[in-house]
Amino acid sequence: MRCSRKEGDVSSSDAIERLPTGISGFDQVALGGLPAGRSTLVTGTTGSGKTLFAVEFLAHGIRALDQAGVFVTFEETAAAIRRNARSLGKPIELWEREDKWTFLDASEDVEETSTVGDYDFAALVARIEHAVRRTGATRVVLDSIGAILTRFSEAGNIRQELFRIAASLEQLGVTSVLTAERTAEHDGVSRLGVEEFVLNNVIILRNVLRHEQRRRTVEIVKFRGAAHRTGEWLFAIDPQEGIVVMPLAFLGTRARATRTRVSSGNAELDEMCGGGFYRDAIALLSGSSGAGKTLAGLRFAASALDAQERCLFYTFDETREQLVRNAAGWGLDLDAMEETGLLRVVSEYPEESSPEDHFIRLRRNVTEFEPRRMVVDTLSALERVTTPRALLDFLVALGAVLRPREITTLLTSAAGPRLAPSLTPDVAVEIARLADVTILLRDFEQGGEVRRAIAVVQARGTAHDNRIRQVDIDGLGMHIGEPLHGASRAVFDTPLVPEQQQPPPQPS
Repeated sequence: MRCSRKEGDVSSSDAIERLPTGISGFDQVALGGLPAGRSTLVTGTTGSGKTLFAVEFLAHGIRALDQAGVFVTFEETAAAIRRNARSLGKPIELWEREDKWTFLDASEDVEETSTVGDYDFAALVARIEHAVRRTGATRVVLDSIGAILTRFSEAGNIRQELFRIAASLEQLGVTSVLTAERTAEHDGVSRLGVEEFVLNNVIILRNVLRHEQRRRTVEIVKFRGAAHRTGEWLFAIDPQEGIVVMPLAFLGTRARATRTRVSSGNAELDEMCGGGFYRDAIALLSGSSGAGKTLAGLRFAASALDAQERCLFYTFDETREQLVRNAAGWGLDLDAMEETGLLRVVSEYPEESSPEDHFIRLRRNVTEFEPRRMVVDTLSALERVTTPRALLDFLVALGAVLRPREITTLLTSAAGPRLAPSLTPDVAVEIARLADVTILLRDFEQGGEVRRAIAVVQARGTAHDNRIRQVDIDGLGMHIGEPLHGASRAVFDTPLVPEQQQPPPQPS
């Protein structure tokens, strides 16, 4: 994980006080929140989430800490901000009546400046100071400061005026967020190229189009004199939860590791895994197309119902109707299984949303349905719309949600270069290492016939069968047979465990 710190190590006596933003996962990136009593620049292109970041910053202060806030708006109307915040469960109107939230509308000042000349911040500072002293506010937002700064004709004037307002805010003792626009995702920090040099703290929100999907990230460029995590961190904007930074929003300590076992749905596979899966295990089943991955997932779900446990079945490869038809071919009535209330099937195409959005909905299903087991079929379908790094973050966050709840999980994946590499141990191998149990299921040709084989590569914390065994699939399901003698890399040509490099021969 990216946990390095900038600006050197800070001792506890010299540490700058932090003010939590309440943004899910962001305070973990910021190692506690925004530096208190200072101004933070939040920059981003259109749709990156700048205003939402500012709204959540003020809302958390009111809800969690009873800290009043002042919101200065230069472009978007107060009515529009109220309406958008209401959809996220933030009752700004109520807070205004309680003098916890104060709007200062500076949009008319912007219009006047466009015809008169350079903007004078003195009057605005006086209005902010009056609102702060009247309500006892500790948090202030200026959204978006770029609307005013672009009115100045010289960079020197921009620097001077921005420094003046930042100094004025700090003299008031408030912690402030100033939003500003960027013209490109990876070209400079701010639109004017000046703002980031004046303010102590700089955060970039990015909204990059990749694989025909939007990928949002947050990066702390600097916290002057304060430690923070580096690098870009994925985040999603959820209609119910607002900004959610992955995977840090979900990471936590595990209270225990269970020794209870559950069945995989196949007695022979249970035997190969040393008696089944541990209750809190995540099992990764990698197999070629048609090798039996979905069948294994359906049998795992059926075994949950046999044990009177709830199972959440997520499919990214098939529609629900296709899954029902395929299950019927193996004697499973998926509709009847769902009618018991113990099974919930969710079918989504990867292209419908970003991996982060898929994850948010997946987590909501876990929270609402409270399953004891889960199937994701197939994980590799998400590779069509994401990067290896994003897929790894998805799995880290998924594990952080499932393991503390002791939800036994079966992930299936197509055999391929990412999840089954024989190359260097990069992100692909890290993905494989997140699993507690790794199972390979392969097709191979022998004697003019297509045959199947299975092997348990790893089963953490337990002895397991290391032999490659033959597999047969018929109308009753999957049957694991005797060991395949003489099976080699012709069967498993892309093992999950990289080969050890042999040392060069020593000269005689």
